Amino acid sequence: MVLLQPDPFLNELTSMYERTTEKGSVWVTFKRSSMKAKVVRNKMTTEGESIEYRCLIRATDGKKTISTSVSAKDHQRFQASYATVLKAHMHALKKRERKDKKKAADGDKKQEAVKKPSSSNKASV
Repeated sequence: MVLLQPDPFLNELTSMYERTTEKGSVWVTFKRSSMKAKVVRNKMTTEGESIEYRCLIRATDGKKTISTSVSAKDHQRFQASYATVLKAHMHALKKRERKDKKKAADGDKKQEAVKKPSSSNKASV
């Protein structure tokens, strides 16, 4: 796994999305991490030192895995750039079919009129 800086990570993520437009998927995971071993974290908590947590972001397309680490102060800028990348590559999704409310209501009324038999059509017994 390659740990990249945030900007090269976004560039590589963009190329991953472009490679998988026809077929395939890209999985992106976000995780809180201190980037330190568990033993070091335990020593820091016993000594009273504060632990700086970062956001570990991983992306994979099944063949290649990339990752980056973003600090809390850079998170807003990274999130805005990540949103731009996602919006640019969401064109492969299928759009949902939406019905107009008025047309749907009119169609329901027409179907009810067809289903109800009229009283003049009934045969007398």
